[in-house]
Amino acid sequence: MHKPSSPGDAEAISRRAFVSNSAAWTMTSLAAAQPIQADILSGAATNQATALPACPHPFLTPAESFNTVARGNPKPHTLTGKALAEARMTPETWRLEMTTDPQVEPPYVTQPARIQAPHTLKDGTALDLETLRELGKSHGVKFIKATQCLNIPEPLGQGLWEGVPLREVLKLCGKMKDVRRIYYRGFHNEDPEQIFQSSLSYTQAMETPPGGFPPMLAYRLNGQPITPLRGGPVRMIVPWAHGFKSIKWLQQIFLTNDYRANDTYALQNNDPESHLKTSAYVDPVPERMSASQPVTLTGKVISGLSGLKRVEYSLRRVAKDAQPQEDAERAQPEAVWKPCRIYPPPDWEQILPPDVRPHQLLGFDARTGQPREWPMRFGTGYWGITPHGLQAG
Repeated sequence: MHKPSSPGDAEAISRRAFVSNSAAWTMTSLAAAQPIQADILSGAATNQATALPACPHPFLTPAESFNTVARGNPKPHTLTGKALAEARMTPETWRLEMTTDPQVEPPYVTQPARIQAPHTLKDGTALDLETLRELGKSHGVKFIKATQCLNIPEPLGQGLWEGVPLREVLKLCGKMKDVRRIYYRGFHNEDPEQIFQSSLSYTQAMETPPGGFPPMLAYRLNGQPITPLRGGPVRMIVPWAHGFKSIKWLQQIFLTNDYRANDTYALQNNDPESHLKTSAYVDPVPERMSASQPVTLTGKVISGLSGLKRVEYSLRRVAKDAQPQEDAERAQPEAVWKPCRIYPPPDWEQILPPDVRPHQLLGFDARTGQPREWPMRFGTGYWGITPHGLQAG
């Protein structure tokens, strides 16, 4: 440890020193859903003497505050005026085509898929936004979901998504035969080289397990129309998956007899069926902290397919010249892990849009208006700790 240059330095912990001297974080995940405990609902701190301050993050990310990940040249959300209308990316001009994939490729595909009622631009039957919203009056769903890119660690944001389950939209095609997979893509500047597409199996599209969320065509985010920046006016939302499944600027659906995924990400060495993973993240800490004052650390946690039981932390001193990965592996057997506090659910009446009640949301108990598990599956929760006795240095 270096000798401090002044008395004041002896009581200060720098951000760099804190990160290098502490450094191990993990979470324990369970496959079974974790019901909300009474102490979490009340906000009581069960494992810390010092109460945490208010959560530093909004539970629902404002639409303009999501981190943006987009492709294209130009990026579709940057279009304006006539170009935006011609791209069918305004509420008035948006159209969705639903057709079949004619490909036959023995032995994988011996006959093409068939549907009774295709929807095309050419014959004027492509689905418009007014029709989709009308369908939402009888079949609409709402749920809260975090978005996360497969190749970017931090979640991009969390929103209340509203729309129509994909299965209800596909039913507009009438009788189907030899359909095994659903291909879909968004606007791509009419350039085949810029196509970004994804897919779901027929079963994933048409069946939802009890308590699950269906893939849907979303047209509202946090109670407002989805803007082009967030993938609107209509985008796919696949609740359990990373962002590459939730195609923005949705415009084409192809029903196919090909069982193979055609996802753009599958061709780039990614798992096309990757689910959201349970994982925790640490918020940035101040440049300097006083050793004489309590230090509060906070962060995010995503409850993925496996669910979440708790977030744990471990603090240790690390030598200045140590390699972080090697040091962490060496320290793991003797690490002492302690539970973090999970911030309780927010006041739903305060954060939901005025016309939305918590009882209407998938994943919530219709009687109590509270989530069935906390943090919510495929959603972001927040944690915090106030460790004591940290040494200066």
